[in-house]
Amino acid sequence: MPHDDFPPASVWLVGAGPGDPDLLTRKAARLIAQADIVFYDALVGPGVLDLIAPGTTRISVGKRSGRHSRDQATIDTLIVAAALEGQRVVRLKGGDPAIFARSAEEVAACTAAGVPVRICPGITAASAAVASAGVSLSLRGLARRVVFATAHAKQGVPLDVDWATLAAPDATLAIYMGRAAAATIARQLVEAGRSPDTPVLIVVDASLPSERLVRGRLSALAFLVDAISTNDPAVLIVGEAVASDARRIDAAARAQQADA
Repeated sequence: MPHDDFPPASVWLVGAGPGDPDLLTRKAARLIAQADIVFYDALVGPGVLDLIAPGTTRISVGKRSGRHSRDQATIDTLIVAAALEGQRVVRLKGGDPAIFARSAEEVAACTAAGVPVRICPGITAASAAVASAGVSLSLRGLARRVVFATAHAKQGVPLDVDWATLAAPDATLAIYMGRAAAATIARQLVEAGRSPDTPVLIVVDASLPSERLVRGRLSALAFLVDAISTNDPAVLIVGEAVASDARRIDAAARAQQADA
């Protein structure tokens, strides 16, 4: 069945997911194959890049660990310019374009230039991380809410975070770009009232063959991340939902008893 949602001179912001090409949506794979030019992030998996059609222009605009090949204003300009030349443009983003991916700036730049732009969602790193670990972001009776947070801040600028809200015992925290700030995160959460024994799960290269899972407690978070290279993409999950099997089973049993 033909699709007419990707005409020339238009832009799609496409979620590349956590890296495994099998986790792409069918729509994402189709849009990538249809593109005339693809601007891609550093965290887009090589298997996903392999789906770009031969002859399609591909341009890395990667941002990783504070090292930017292009600043955001330049990326916006490149995307708009390619569309105004009549090309079908895919802006390929790791994870989901709507979660800490600077999509708002790119949508605004396209809209200001009169370029049609749409978003194709993808699986975000936190979802892939807990799936790999065989756990959930929520847990009935203990983890009633999920909070997505980023620990990225400009160099020399302290994290501007509502630590009291994040320290709520019934919240699962999915923290992106948190490796460098791990010690601060753990200290601030404990000072705000979160138990030092709160379970922590660190997932490196979620969904990829190189994937690694590191488990521990919040009090040891700074030491746990020392086992991770500064070049390794990782997501930090904090909360009872990622506890050991026995602890989760006990929580589920207590929740069932409360409902009885």
